[in-house]
Amino acid sequence: MNFREGASAPMTVVAPKGHPPLRKRLAGRPVEVPIYDFTTYTRTPHTRRVEPRPVILVEGILVFVEKALRDLFDIKIYVDADPDIRFIWRLQRDLAERGRTLESVIRQYLSTVRPMHLEFVEPSKRYADIIIPEGGFNTVALDMIVARIRSMLQEAEG
Repeated sequence: MNFREGASAPMTVVAPKGHPPLRKRLAGRPVEVPIYDFTTYTRTPHTRRVEPRPVILVEGILVFVEKALRDLFDIKIYVDADPDIRFIWRLQRDLAERGRTLESVIRQYLSTVRPMHLEFVEPSKRYADIIIPEGGFNTVALDMIVARIRSMLQEAEG
């Protein structure tokens, strides 16, 4: 649910204060989530309806940057990965799924992705309750998170 509002305004990447769509979800109301087009770097005019659920997972590289958004979360998890692994994942994904060229991926990484990661994403991990090393390959940490989510779902069922 965190899409860029303006290409040159990194602080607007996280939704406006209080994040109204997420607040609606927390209040048990459905929301229309914008659909982002990664090939044009813009939101499409289309949305996807998301119905209320007892547990809401919010993911995004900048979700911890804004305090008002952080304050909405019960558990904050940061999945850490080495920079070379992150770049390889990005390169593979952008070439295979987003129709980009090798040169465009490298140029974007060096000009915006890496500097923004160092300025905003990396420092924001200090707000996480849990930091998972090894990307998504840390099975012990993943098992713990799955157990906690199951517990939350059971609590919600009453």
